[in-house]
Amino acid sequence: MRISVFGMGYVGAVSAACLADSGHTVIGVDVSELKVDLINRGRAPVVEPQLEEILQRQVAAGNVRASTDVQAAVAGTDLSMICVGTPSKRNGDLDLHFVEAVSQEIGAALRGINRFHTVVVRSTVLPGTVRNVVIPILEAASGKVAGVDFGVAMNPEFLRESTAVKDFYDPPMTVIGEFDFAAGEMVSAIYANLPGPRMRRSLEVAESVKYACNAWHAAKITFANEIGALAKAQGVDGREVMEIICADRKLNISEYYLRPGFAFGGSCLPKDLRAVTYRASQLDVELSMINSILRSNKQQIEKAVEMVSSFGMRRVGMLGLSFKADTDDLRESPLVELAETLIGKGYQLSIYDKNVEYARVHGANRDYINAKIPHVSSLLNSNLDEVVENSDVMVLGNKDSLFDEVLQNLPEDKRALDLVGFMAAGSNGASQGICW
Repeated sequence: MRISVFGMGYVGAVSAACLADSGHTVIGVDVSELKVDLINRGRAPVVEPQLEEILQRQVAAGNVRASTDVQAAVAGTDLSMICVGTPSKRNGDLDLHFVEAVSQEIGAALRGINRFHTVVVRSTVLPGTVRNVVIPILEAASGKVAGVDFGVAMNPEFLRESTAVKDFYDPPMTVIGEFDFAAGEMVSAIYANLPGPRMRRSLEVAESVKYACNAWHAAKITFANEIGALAKAQGVDGREVMEIICADRKLNISEYYLRPGFAFGGSCLPKDLRAVTYRASQLDVELSMINSILRSNKQQIEKAVEMVSSFGMRRVGMLGLSFKADTDDLRESPLVELAETLIGKGYQLSIYDKNVEYARVHGANRDYINAKIPHVSSLLNSNLDEVVENSDVMVLGNKDSLFDEVLQNLPEDKRALDLVGFMAAGSNGASQGICW
């Protein structure tokens, strides 16, 4: 494929070199004549292992060259890839000046082209940027319609400085946000020979992924540092602790706890977090991130209350009361706290949970239920159909498969709040997901 890459910084220079090394013909475009000259001499404009060797080889073979001529670059290629910088403003927002400028230039170049051309944003931009900023500029400057006269896609990069070339050839995944099918097909073809899954999603999902990844990486580093600080204060080597943590790939390094949903609860997590934060305070060790976890968890419960309130209906059926399905354990269940809050706000509440209903009569948790939450347990109804029939809003609280059936057969006059993830699609007028 013939590809023009705009911006010869870390992302652009590595992308241009590796794309050429993968068999494509590439034109690198930059306003800096120095960078253009360096690339045309087979020199790397940035320090990155292996980059200069690839550039020397591909420039000599005629597979990559650089230019300051936007019009010629767009006219001579099938796809333009935007890799310009998106620095921070003083207030933390992104400075889109470079993205806007190059979109204007590419759009103007498209005006004189009579064939389909695809524009791919590889720069890191916040969700909505491609649809609400880039596409309008491209359409206004070109006089053409996105998705009809030219294609648009988002292709976030996952290139780490000092290992960028290796990361290009061995990505964990390739994410393509497509505005139109043709653009998605073209971008997918570029990476056809690379390992890892190729995921085609909406523009906004692709834009979000890079931020989610970087926030997660930052959170992991901060967590490890805080555990290390607390460990050292107790005479423990934090490296040994985290080595054991990372050895557990069933739960600690897995997708199990990384699915958006409702607050956590149960007999372990809240109690142990409080113990950790208390010990840290005794030792004068500041754990800024770990200290914030319980506050954040509380906010999920408050968010659920707000979403129930937004329906404007007073009869609420809660499906599930224990903190997860297939257990009768109500200790620190966020669903109990949600129920208590709704009761306090005057909602007419009816609750179905077959495991808790059993425990109230037979189980080991009977004393806890009767002593700690009699006001909640008195609202339990063993008949699921009655709960649904006598409620206007259904709150789906845990993964009992019966609750999925309720959602799928929800009458038109009722509303649902999904705290679990039963919904196949995002929120709509009748059904709302807490994080989708």
